[in-house]
Amino acid sequence: MKFLWAPWRMSYILDEKHEGCLFCRNATEKRDRENLILHHGKYGFVMMNKFPYNNGHLMVVPNRHSLDFEALHEDEIKELFHLLRMAERVLKDLLHPHGFNIGINIGRVGGAGEDHLHVHIVPRWAGDTNFMPILSETKIVPQYLEKTYQLLRPGFRNYLRKRIVRKEVKRP
Repeated sequence: MKFLWAPWRMSYILDEKHEGCLFCRNATEKRDRENLILHHGKYGFVMMNKFPYNNGHLMVVPNRHSLDFEALHEDEIKELFHLLRMAERVLKDLLHPHGFNIGINIGRVGGAGEDHLHVHIVPRWAGDTNFMPILSETKIVPQYLEKTYQLLRPGFRNYLRKRIVRKEVKRP
């Protein structure tokens, strides 16, 4: 018999189950590291997926609990896509993926289990698929979440610094 160890799943199994929306709770708590939040904007935030499809799997989430795009204000939509662009740049700079899968979960049936819409950005590499998902319904994620968090968190700070410098050095 072969064993695949996934010790990080134990916290999911044993953790206290909370009522209400995970995203709303995480947005207001002052526990970014524990909640894997990489960056807060004015109207939304970027966080790592605790149960990723791939290394570096991120989610961009509006702060305000919203079931669909129609309920979002223009400023919220603009920032949501700005945060998505920021996440893509940071992942490109630090993980060097060959491409991305980007998808929006809207409604419980659409994957937004809390009825809180959010955007997934999943980095992909040529050859990153293998026989494990097909034969044994097992996905291999090559890096611990904490290590990925430590790598990506400074990337968001650096992204903002570079944007500020570019604005100051605007060309005529």
